[in-house]
Amino acid sequence: MSRIRIEQHSGLGLLWLAAWLFTIGYLHLTFWPAVYALFIWPYYLGLHFSLL
Repeated sequence: MSRIRIEQHSGLGLLWLAAWLFTIGYLHLTFWPAVYALFIWPYYLGLHFSLL
C-alpha cells in the first residue's frame, strides 16, 4: 500500500503577488503596463531605479 503525500507551496506565489502589487502601486502603472508587469515586473523596477 503506497502513501500519497500532498504538499502545498503557496508562500512563493504570495511573495510574487505582493511584489507585483508593490510594483503597480509604487510605479503608478496604468492598466496595460500593469498587465505586462504580471510577467516582467523586475524590468519595470530596474527601469525606474536606473533613472535615479
